[in-house]
Amino acid sequence: MSIARETAVRTGVAASLARAVLRVTAPNGGLMTGPGTNSYLIGESECAVLDPGPDIASHVAALLAGAPGPIRWIVLTHTHPDHSPAAMRLKAATGATIVGSTQPADGRQDYATKIDRLVRDAELVGPSGHELEPIRTPGHASNHVCYLHSASGFLFSGDHILNGSTTVILAPDGDMADYLASLERLRRHSMSAIAPGHGDLLREPLAAIDGLIAHRLRREAKTLERLRAAGQITLEDLVPRVYDDVAPALHNLARFSLEAHLIKLERERRVTRTGEHWAAIGSER
Repeated sequence: MSIARETAVRTGVAASLARAVLRVTAPNGGLMTGPGTNSYLIGESECAVLDPGPDIASHVAALLAGAPGPIRWIVLTHTHPDHSPAAMRLKAATGATIVGSTQPADGRQDYATKIDRLVRDAELVGPSGHELEPIRTPGHASNHVCYLHSASGFLFSGDHILNGSTTVILAPDGDMADYLASLERLRRHSMSAIAPGHGDLLREPLAAIDGLIAHRLRREAKTLERLRAAGQITLEDLVPRVYDDVAPALHNLARFSLEAHLIKLERERRVTRTGEHWAAIGSER
């Protein structure tokens, strides 16, 4: 295990991103995880692990070796299987307190991890001088929380904001309206960089947030445009029309976010659903 003063994403290396902030990327790279899940070690004389990642022994060993002091807290942004399962192995090794939010009952969560302390609004967590401020950000998942580290100005964004791709909104637990509202909420906070759950640091945080909002609204407008042109259409047939700018290999993932867009538009009474078919209001045929 080595400590490198760099920001290039490499697995098994504790990369120093700022004073008292190290990143260790898990060896679980892939289509959904990019270079791998980022875990962060925050603190000096004692520390917190933010998002321990998948339950891979070598990754937990890397976190233990890279920690600059005793690990007292294990903090979760959410409980999807690539972000939280290592918490129990890490707790067994350190006795740390697991801080997070209750798992939603959608069948897509890590249900083996037991939360010791629930996240509370405005209640800081972590070592003295390096506390993390929770900011509730439902959208990708209903129990998603970002954390602001005022000492560095970093926003730890979990899967709410990624580097290199847009996050999938996994309806029905994930919610597009909530996602957009959460992005607007984050805009009100001062930050120097975004430290995402996957990918490298985003050094222009406001531009990144504004870009995501604009992207989602463009996709929503395109969804309505394609619905008006098609009349009634199934979700499966709509995907390649709305995501014709995305490689077909990614259409299975795009389907989730498109469904979330449609559910939002249905609530707003801009589209209607009949069985498996969707149509823009006023364009059914």
